[in-house]
Amino acid sequence: MKSPETKESFMTDLDRIDRAILRHLQADGRLTNAEIAKAVNVSAATCHRRTQRLFDEGHVVGVHARVNPASVGLGTLVMVGVVLDRSTPESFAELEAAVSGMTELLECQLVAGEFDYLLKIRVRDIGDFNALHGRMLIALPGVRQIRTFFVLKEVKENAPLPF
Repeated sequence: MKSPETKESFMTDLDRIDRAILRHLQADGRLTNAEIAKAVNVSAATCHRRTQRLFDEGHVVGVHARVNPASVGLGTLVMVGVVLDRSTPESFAELEAAVSGMTELLECQLVAGEFDYLLKIRVRDIGDFNALHGRMLIALPGVRQIRTFFVLKEVKENAPLPF
């Protein structure tokens, strides 16, 4: 995968057709190669070659189904801000290793600002989160403070990248 210095240098590697293919894949990852080719006005062979290159170069990192969380009993979304006791590479590594095995954890980002990490967690309900909190979150290594935010309404989630 290429690691460009800026967004602009990254985007110069992609022409109009590449960006159109990416937009179509973002909108619907189930489109067939023939459907994408028709939509971007190229032959199926050209579309296949370009799409494969977009995967090979790391522009596309996966194609996934979006499951409705409520339909599988995970309707409560919780955001958790974590502040560590120390800001050292070792304390960051310890926390990151500890959260990597948490299946309830959807995302974990190292952030700048009030928190060191922001966690995105899906659970059944508040009681389920309370059990997770008591079993896992307070046992995370090096944690000084945890601030919990229950999401009342998901206004915009997983929006396509604006390119």
